[in-house]
Amino acid sequence: MDAFIGLICLFPQNSYNTFVPRGEWMRCDGRTLQVSRYPALYAVIGREFGGNGSTEFAIPNIPPLKPANGGDVDYYICINGIFPQDNS
Repeated sequence: MDAFIGLICLFPQNSYNTFVPRGEWMRCDGRTLQVSRYPALYAVIGREFGGNGSTEFAIPNIPPLKPANGGDVDYYICINGIFPQDNS
């Protein structure tokens, strides 16, 4: 199932990261990305979370959740999927 680019979801973590579809999602850790490498994601979020807005931009920095029963649940942003349409 394809998700919308820019969608943020929670994924449970383990040592193998088997729950996160590779190449489609990126952990929301505030990293800076190149506009030329992720043009669709940049078109959706722009420089809302940082970057210079011409050659680089940042994804959100959202700390993982720590459930009471242990483990981590991390936020991920969809970087490869369906481009959202503006139907307004």
